[in-house]
Amino acid sequence: MSTDVEEGSAPQAAPKKRGRGKLLLFIALPLLLLIGGGAGAYFSGALDSLLGKKPASEEAAGAELKPREALFVDLPDMLVNLSTGTRKPSFLKVDVSLQLEHKEDEDKVKLVQPRIIDTFQTYMRELRPEDLKGSAGLYRLREELLIRVNATVSPVKVDDVLFRDLLVQ
Repeated sequence: MSTDVEEGSAPQAAPKKRGRGKLLLFIALPLLLLIGGGAGAYFSGALDSLLGKKPASEEAAGAELKPREALFVDLPDMLVNLSTGTRKPSFLKVDVSLQLEHKEDEDKVKLVQPRIIDTFQTYMRELRPEDLKGSAGLYRLREELLIRVNATVSPVKVDDVLFRDLLVQ
């Protein structure tokens, strides 16, 4: 008798599973596709014209931008002995300009110029010639010098360190 109940209940469970599968296929899947497509269109910018948003280039063109003058402070040439670990000496000659954010900061930077040079030379003496190879080596040098100069002249902000001349020998 228990086998009849089990056999009778099995066919009833199968149609319910097919019904859920059809529900998922015909309702949930299209709904998921619509939401995903709408989100994709929104984030790609395809809906901007429908929503009345202006492109960023039009907003930037509408706003008046005041051109900022670049101000540079030249540091004297620096010649440092690189760390080679051998008896053969290697030298780095570098000529640097500092780009400042504000004109009034020029005098403040010139007042601490000996400290800037000391900080740069102390750092560069620990470099090895292989540290300066390629554009990646020069980029790291620029970033390290920028960090050090901003720490030295704080609260003045130096925007960039520019190499006018750089020679590794």
